[in-house]
Amino acid sequence: MHATATHASEHVHPTWQTYTKVALILFALTFLEVGAYEVVHRHAPVGLAIALEPIVVEVLLLLSALKFALVAMFYMHLKSDGTLLSSIFAFTLLLAAVMISALMIIFGYLYYVAPTVNPLK
Repeated sequence: MHATATHASEHVHPTWQTYTKVALILFALTFLEVGAYEVVHRHAPVGLAIALEPIVVEVLLLLSALKFALVAMFYMHLKSDGTLLSSIFAFTLLLAAVMISALMIIFGYLYYVAPTVNPLK
């Protein structure tokens, strides 16, 4: 094989402009995460805090999942990996998300719906 054929078969890396756009999006998502937490924690503005308080955990999980996906696709170069590797990564990530969600539902049920009674009190 010639050197030019080998070079042509390699994948093309994103440009610095793409990395800058991804970094700005990550910054914006982080800003939204901190903002959501601060609104609920400080209860200001009151209207937004009341609306956001029941779903703040879900909002934070969604924003962090978006950030993780961006980091995985661009900075870990999963976007340009083979289908098999990407599929294995996506399957294990989905499995972990399902397990974490199930645990959150179970513990939420135990805490809010069926709290246990401490026999020592």
